[in-house]
Amino acid sequence: MNLQREIKKSDEAYVYRLRALYDGYGYTRYKVSKFETYDLYARNKSFLICENILTFTDTNGTLMALKPDVTLSIVKNFGASSAETGKVYYSETVYRTSARSEGFREIRQTGLECIGRVDRYLTGEVLMLASRSLAETGRRYLLDVSHMGFLTALLSECGVEGGDCDEVLALMANKNLPGLSAFCASHGLSASATEALVGVTSVYAPLPEALRAVERFVSGDGTRAAYDELSALCDVLGAWEALATVHLDFSLACDRNYYNGIVFRGYIDGVPEAVLSGGRYDSLLSKMGKRGEAIGFAVYPDLIGTLDADGDAYDTDAVVLYGDETDPSDLIAAVRALGREGLRVRAEHGTDTKTRAKAVYRMNGREAKRV
Repeated sequence: MNLQREIKKSDEAYVYRLRALYDGYGYTRYKVSKFETYDLYARNKSFLICENILTFTDTNGTLMALKPDVTLSIVKNFGASSAETGKVYYSETVYRTSARSEGFREIRQTGLECIGRVDRYLTGEVLMLASRSLAETGRRYLLDVSHMGFLTALLSECGVEGGDCDEVLALMANKNLPGLSAFCASHGLSASATEALVGVTSVYAPLPEALRAVERFVSGDGTRAAYDELSALCDVLGAWEALATVHLDFSLACDRNYYNGIVFRGYIDGVPEAVLSGGRYDSLLSKMGKRGEAIGFAVYPDLIGTLDADGDAYDTDAVVLYGDETDPSDLIAAVRALGREGLRVRAEHGTDTKTRAKAVYRMNGREAKRV
């Protein structure tokens, strides 16, 4: 196997390419501690992907936690005024439980955050970088986009209030159209409200096409403002030539107490779950006593790395077997010759090998002969 091809597909090299990508657009590297005070996460558990937190007691008696999230740490330490914009990227390990395995796991995250002033250009830039992050995997991909501001306003305009909002959002997230219709009927919602909620939930299409489909459900100032933002985003992504793989999906609904605008998830061929997630989270800044706006996303390289875990049945391309009588200089020459052919080469002492290799060679005098 060609060494450059191996480097290109490895998840470590993927992270390196992401860092180069973000650096190329003026984002600076941000490092966070492996742990924070437990109180930071206890106060913001609904923002976390999972509520289980790995804790320990510090030498001064403070309850600490191995970080289950990077964004909270960045926001906590952000001190710029709302007129400025901090643009940072990170590559960190978080510690939390996973639906794919029991117990706590070390989960790598690489991503970026923009905090301060987030305008429509910057929103488009972040979505473009999310799209390019998926493209760097070398696989087919889709970026699904939703808008929590649109959904919140739509619920209000349809007469859904209070705790019922979470129930409706859950039905929408599962695309449970019969359940959604039943809810509307049992709560006395109008036929137009039922049509709007079911119609918006049913839409899944490329962003320009989807916007045309949902425009008829825009009926108030709230949905109009969010719709206009999505339309402007469509134009910005078009200018970036990053629109072709962006779909609108209003079943993508996040916690409305934290996310107030664009939310999105990225998928690649071969992985049955999102490998990228992000969104606009001004509400989190406000809750943490910070001024300004914020948007960001995280990529999960470990999920992408599983694509190649079983894809290559070989540990190396070539094994060269040698014995006590082999002159090290002859062995070195043989290994270097195979290496110049672009092969990964492993030299082993003995007459047999358990290494999974595409080809096995044995030193015969001064030459390596293929077995």
